[in-house]
Amino acid sequence: MKKLLLMPWFDSLKDHGLLWMRVALGLSFVAHGWPKLAGGQERWEQVGSAVSHIGIDFGHLAFGLAAAGTELIGGMLLAIGLATRPVSFLLAFTMFVAMMMHISNDAGFVKISHPMELGIVFIGLLLMGPGRFSVDHRLK
Repeated sequence: MKKLLLMPWFDSLKDHGLLWMRVALGLSFVAHGWPKLAGGQERWEQVGSAVSHIGIDFGHLAFGLAAAGTELIGGMLLAIGLATRPVSFLLAFTMFVAMMMHISNDAGFVKISHPMELGIVFIGLLLMGPGRFSVDHRLK
């Protein structure tokens, strides 16, 4: 029974799980980042204004461009497993800002939980690394 519950036959598939997670999340963030980046300065200003919810009241255009670029380029890098840990850190921070924006706006648990959960996943990737099926692993 213990063996059935622990499912040890999956132990050899950890790198496959990391690959699936990285590719799915990476492509999802490419899809979210592209419209923000393509939206131009007005959209970057709007996205960047989210940092005001963590006490930063300047540089909204730059922060918005950074967030859009992090989602688009970071998503691509995450999918192939290149610079996985720095990208995971940046995406976790982006999700923290989004979570704080939703908290400040009294958006409710459903809106708050989405960036919070993604931030937790990115912290997990930061700690675990990209796995064997990644460019990072090949560069070691």
